Amino acid sequence: MEKGKVTYCTDLEKSVIISNFERRGWIQVGPEDEWNFYWSFTQNCRTIFSIENGYRMNDNQIINHFPNHYELSRKDLLVKNIKRYRKELEREGNPVAEKTDVTLPNGQTVTRYMHLDFIPVTYVLPADYNMFVEEYRKSPQSTWIMKPCGKSQGAGIFLINKLSKLKKWSREAKAPFNAQFTNKETYVISRYIDNPLLIGGKKFDLRLYVLVTSFRPLKAYLFQHGFCRFCTVKYDTSVTELDNMYVHLTNVSVQKHGGDYNSLHGGKMSVQNLRLYLQGTRGRSVTEKLFDDIQWLIVHSLKAVAPVMANDRHSFECYGYDIIIDDVLKPWLVEVNASPSLQSTTHTDRILKYKLIDNIVSVVVPPDGIPDARWNKVPTVEALGDFDVLIDEELIEREDTTLRNSRFSRGKP
Repeated sequence: MEKGKVTYCTDLEKSVIISNFERRGWIQVGPEDEWNFYWSFTQNCRTIFSIENGYRMNDNQIINHFPNHYELSRKDLLVKNIKRYRKELEREGNPVAEKTDVTLPNGQTVTRYMHLDFIPVTYVLPADYNMFVEEYRKSPQSTWIMKPCGKSQGAGIFLINKLSKLKKWSREAKAPFNAQFTNKETYVISRYIDNPLLIGGKKFDLRLYVLVTSFRPLKAYLFQHGFCRFCTVKYDTSVTELDNMYVHLTNVSVQKHGGDYNSLHGGKMSVQNLRLYLQGTRGRSVTEKLFDDIQWLIVHSLKAVAPVMANDRHSFECYGYDIIIDDVLKPWLVEVNASPSLQSTTHTDRILKYKLIDNIVSVVVPPDGIPDARWNKVPTVEALGDFDVLIDEELIEREDTTLRNSRFSRGKP
């Protein structure tokens, strides 16, 4: 590499990426050439990390995914990891895993985690079918949402409120599935959050960007400019609207096909405006608690996958977190995306995504601007830009040590 010249490679011909790298004076090369910074598709990243490939990255190479990022972004694995994390904390007697009895609207009493109840009750199908049926029978009128584990952008999702509908789907799905796949596709089925917070009568979810530069120690940052994505049709829980995805799914890839889609604002509202709206309608303290709860949820979902994540020093990752807020201002983690869309649907969107990429590069690249996997990954305050530190276990550890040492020295006669 020519001294001071950084080469980059990307699988996404997105202008928000290319214009960012060009502005830094970086030079584009192909994946076979010598690159320093690779913004890759998840699939290509897997190939690079595969043992069969035999590719070894050098110190001046970094890439935008962890080898097994799917532990967080595959719906079934995320649920499995969170369930395991809760159980481990419970065994240790950690107060974070405390449980309490909760009375549901139908009068039924259930035991829930006090602090770790941030994913809806979820089962993986077909493996957990019997457990799901048992849970379903406790409150037979409830609505559940089915999602294929390996798909994104709202593909293949549907709602059910009768077991017969699931059985019918299972019968119909068997033939085509077995023809297409050797192993039957897995689905997750989750209790549908049917009391979402509505604004203007419409359901929305939050898309937040979380940058992880290391899983052990955990270092994660939250981008300040998240946004709400709204449905184009007013929310309606009636059975007749159960199949209307414009009512239930907030994915832009679904909503943009609706007749009421507004391409000017793209059905989006900034997190800052959401905060102001909630402060005005619900009050400051509950709004602050909601945003604290959201940060708590993100940190603990990352802690849940940290032990199983291949913490490669060449890797960083920007995850797209999808969160739904219910009408009592409780946040629920819906899913995590390993390749959040960099498609700009509006002018504001384009500015936001350009800034996101710019800030990511500033955080993951050392101060001298040359990618280095040996770097200690401690960005300056200026380099953070619009990222806030969510958690930095290394700094926590360092502060603890300093505190212990200062106490020890104070204790000297």
